[in-house]
Amino acid sequence: QVLGNEQKRKQYDQFGATFNGAGFGSAAGGQGWPGGGFTGQGFNWQDFARSAGSQGFRTNINFDDLDLGDIFSDFFSAGGGQRRQRRANTAGADLEYQLEISLRDSAFGAEKIINFEKMAECDNCFGKGYDSSAKIITCPQCKGSGRITEQQRTIFGIIQSQSVCPTCQGEGKKPDKFCSQCHGAGRLKLSKQLKIKIPAGINNGESIKLGGQGEAGQKGAAAGDLYITFRIKSEPGFERQDYNILSRQQINIVQAALGDKIGVLTVDGPVTLKVPAGVESGTVFKLNGKGVVRLHGRGRGDHLVEIAVKTPKKLSRQAKKLLEELEQEL
Repeated sequence: QVLGNEQKRKQYDQFGATFNGAGFGSAAGGQGWPGGGFTGQGFNWQDFARSAGSQGFRTNINFDDLDLGDIFSDFFSAGGGQRRQRRANTAGADLEYQLEISLRDSAFGAEKIINFEKMAECDNCFGKGYDSSAKIITCPQCKGSGRITEQQRTIFGIIQSQSVCPTCQGEGKKPDKFCSQCHGAGRLKLSKQLKIKIPAGINNGESIKLGGQGEAGQKGAAAGDLYITFRIKSEPGFERQDYNILSRQQINIVQAALGDKIGVLTVDGPVTLKVPAGVESGTVFKLNGKGVVRLHGRGRGDHLVEIAVKTPKKLSRQAKKLLEELEQEL
């Protein structure tokens, strides 16, 4: 019956004598093995193991939970169709750049020039991988099919598998001469310079995305993105708290007792703060609208000034006498 059926005879020749006795007909796989999406449903693998053992095979394999679809998925993923499979070109990788900025730049925004290296499109072949003078020829490895056929001997017989040709990437054709600069890769590691616009109000650790500014994809694939992460340099005497800026201002005991006008440095420049008489250490004054511009919003935060009364460690006799007299008055 097998030899009289042309299709079964081909399968018999390919998989050996165990084919028919083991149930490898079209009923087992829906369409038979070649491209039929073999699942092995309705097939008793223990019977097959006993049958194989009686024909000289030895096996200790437990076939109860065996899924033949998993075993042959790699071999028959192409199916019996004739569609040419191409190896997908890889998209470019995303990049991250750490940019250190000043407190003022974070408050008002600015523009900076950055220099970095990345895999960029080859400017000689424009990412194609071959010179304009190159001729397109039939791939010598796959003979134009775009696939490489391999055979593997298994306990089920000789199994034939196909994969995408590594020489032409499944195209079936290739240039006879690759690009002299990128040697066929279509990309090169190049130094790049880019102008970055720092958003007003950006905070420490926040990032912006520049679409398509990452590494170039392979031979026309999409480029990656560039992420700029901002690091605000610490400045002595200043601390950013969300959209507010906190600074500490020292005054002496006379200024604290009598009050005074003191100069305070802000991101806008120096301003004058009136300190009332009798102020204590830890008192906080607010300079409205002197903080950081609100990101994607309106207005600005405030500048908070914390007063620290400085007590002298050494006093002259006269200063000590004056303080003692002041104590008696109080």
